[in-house]
Amino acid sequence: MVFFLSLLSSLILFIVSIFHVYWAFGGHFGVESVIPKKLTEDENRMPPAILTLIVAMVFFAMGILFLDKLNRFDFSFIPEFLKSYGIISMGVIFLIRAIGEFNYVGFFKKIKNTKFGINDTKYYSPLCLFLAISAFIIEFTQ
Repeated sequence: MVFFLSLLSSLILFIVSIFHVYWAFGGHFGVESVIPKKLTEDENRMPPAILTLIVAMVFFAMGILFLDKLNRFDFSFIPEFLKSYGIISMGVIFLIRAIGEFNYVGFFKKIKNTKFGINDTKYYSPLCLFLAISAFIIEFTQ
């Protein structure tokens, strides 16, 4: 089970990373439903490309940490403190993201009737909860 969860979690994070790279280089597919906005805003405000690339790199690094737990690849370049605390930290981060900040994101958000709000309820928050639970299972069963 740990093998499957590690593989699936890393695959998900790599795909999310690829989408962020696509958006950083000017892609527009899906943008209207991945950026939270107020009900009164008509258009989405794109974050700067460099910020989007940094987010892509962070997701990619998280995927590498999940792959490291498979013990099938040599990731000796990863510092030991990241190997020790990285997965549990990701679990906490994804759990906090799933809970949300009570306005725009998470299960307990107030603004739910935007494209982002609907997708967040259906896809993004459950995905974050899945990644959090996966991280905790992986970390505490090995």
